[in-house]
Amino acid sequence: MKTLIQGGNVVLKDRIEKCDVLIEDGIITGIGSGLEGDEVIRASGKTVIPGIIDMHVHLREPGFEGKEDIASGSLAAVAGGVTQVCCMPNTDPVCDNAVVVNYIINRAKQVDLCKVRPIGAITRGEQGESLADIGKMAQAGIVAISDDGRSVMNSNIMRLAMEYASDFGLKCLCHCEDKTLVDGGVVNEGYNSTLCGLKGQLRAVEDIMICRDICLSRSLDIPVHICHVSTYSGVDIIRAAKADGVKVTAETCPHYFALTDDIITSFDTYTKVSPPVREERDRLAVIEGLKDGTIDCIVTDHAPHSKKDKEVEYNLAAFGMSGIETSFAVSYTYLVKTGALTLPELMRKMSYEPAKVLGLEGGEICEGGVADIAIVDLDADYVVDGEKFLSKGKNTPFNGCRVWGKVLKTLVDGKVKFDAEKL
Repeated sequence: MKTLIQGGNVVLKDRIEKCDVLIEDGIITGIGSGLEGDEVIRASGKTVIPGIIDMHVHLREPGFEGKEDIASGSLAAVAGGVTQVCCMPNTDPVCDNAVVVNYIINRAKQVDLCKVRPIGAITRGEQGESLADIGKMAQAGIVAISDDGRSVMNSNIMRLAMEYASDFGLKCLCHCEDKTLVDGGVVNEGYNSTLCGLKGQLRAVEDIMICRDICLSRSLDIPVHICHVSTYSGVDIIRAAKADGVKVTAETCPHYFALTDDIITSFDTYTKVSPPVREERDRLAVIEGLKDGTIDCIVTDHAPHSKKDKEVEYNLAAFGMSGIETSFAVSYTYLVKTGALTLPELMRKMSYEPAKVLGLEGGEICEGGVADIAIVDLDADYVVDGEKFLSKGKNTPFNGCRVWGKVLKTLVDGKVKFDAEKL
């Protein structure tokens, strides 16, 4: 059967064009006008974007299904226009072997919503002491390795991981946090941490490990990817490394370019995240890094938690925010409507570049490409209400914020997996 998305404003790699998109057997077979299909999805006045690839997500299953599971996380993903998610390994048991990898892949096939790409752990149990079974996990289907949530503090183990992973065409996704320097810090160290009486974290907590991993990449001539960049100094370090030819890529999250640490003055634990939301100088630097290509990708670091994990005093609350359902709307509102990026540039950050970094299918709307697509209404605005999230995690710092860009439909391999009208 041929499916036709008719009359939409289609976001191609470098432009927006009003045209039809023809899909057959999960593949885009035509882009143009006057095309015909057996099933027609009318998109006049709406915008057709490539399916978002969120390469940094916590689905929590196995082990923490009270926070999220593959079914609820996948449903939240397609509701946000996300067609592929790469799930981090800090589950229970940790995804450090082929058995857990196979479980995640098979469970995702049963759920049959978005595509779920497992990320394997760098070290056994994410303990930082010995390498995980990287080769066997690569054969089972992981797309990268990471000890996300923790840095690999032993530099020699990190070196061995980068070398071993590169033999399988995999990259290390680096959570940059010097654990010896955190010293109980739960927010950014600055005026607001002092005002609130909360222990702060220096920017150096993140920057030192960014430097370490870039140094390894330079010395080994092996690509490395820096996760959730939040500091102005981190952006500067990555920019200089790229200019010097280091094979480094980087990502950031909507909360780092949309918010500042003014949010912590509410003492709302939904604002607690690692690395912490920082100051206006950092926010503007992250935006500039997105504009000039220093930061390649926008991800969510979607970290759902149950209310019992968050409804405690700030120091005891879990780190993390739920963001997969609002990532497009927040990014469109704070980057495109402000003029920082064009819509095609935004979709490169959210789709094309993540696919390129990890070697995944999709990432753009093109003939012969996989039909992972979302249809959005850019003129539709709404007020974020975490209680209405399809994710089990309601912990969003954007509660009460007005955003633009409502996801109407999401297609994975040409099949509608989310339809807002039928929700």
